[in-house]
Amino acid sequence: EVQLVESGGGLVQAGGSLRLSCAVSGFTFDDYDIGWFRQAPGKEREKVSCINPTDGITYYMHLAEGRFTISSDNTKNTVYLQMNNLKPEDTAVYYCGAVYTTTSRCLWRGYWGQGTQVTVSS
Repeated sequence: EVQLVESGGGLVQAGGSLRLSCAVSGFTFDDYDIGWFRQAPGKEREKVSCINPTDGITYYMHLAEGRFTISSDNTKNTVYLQMNNLKPEDTAVYYCGAVYTTTSRCLWRGYWGQGTQVTVSS
């Protein structure tokens, strides 16, 4: 059974940091890359950042460049999203999903976790 389990969300003040985790089971990083997405109330889900844990290739949307860092611990089948200098507009439910990624694009290929809430207060 495929499972992606997000954790690490919470309430933080503007300018603060959080590290999200996505624990993967049921497939390996040889099968899929992993991406982080977010969905704010009333808005569509949007990509944030993606990683190929096997090759180390990463992809960032503009909203994440310079503030967020995606990484993986392949021994733990876990992908992380370190988020620094958070802004109120980063408030959303953050999801991880299976993707295919290169340095120039990231395509969702299926599977979602349950999401973790990130709330940034001003």
